[in-house]
Amino acid sequence: MDYETFLDTVSRRAQLPRDKAEALTRATLETLAERLTRGEADDLASELPKPMKEALVSPTPEAEGFGLDEFVNRVSRRSGLDQEEARKGVEAALSTLRDAVSAGEFRHVLSQLPQEIAALAGAPG
Repeated sequence: MDYETFLDTVSRRAQLPRDKAEALTRATLETLAERLTRGEADDLASELPKPMKEALVSPTPEAEGFGLDEFVNRVSRRSGLDQEEARKGVEAALSTLRDAVSAGEFRHVLSQLPQEIAALAGAPG
């Protein structure tokens, strides 16, 4: 999936204008990078379009341990969206990410996330 298609899909699923969907996508990937080990963030980045790779640079080798509420809070702060928009947006971004990368890679990502975050990605589509 190319960058434009990814953003269009997030925009449609989150029911946000394109510019907000772009900020949301970046915020979600940056937060995801903090929640994953550096190696897994790098593996995920390798399957994504270039403009998305830099958002997945993990700040530390280890994954930070936080749940859904903190994930949404971080996305909200970074994107400028309110909590409700951010939660819906995280769901849209994760489900689009699921559709954009290989099933095996997405399983690896989910294995590092708590169930409450992983559940937002939904079923493959």
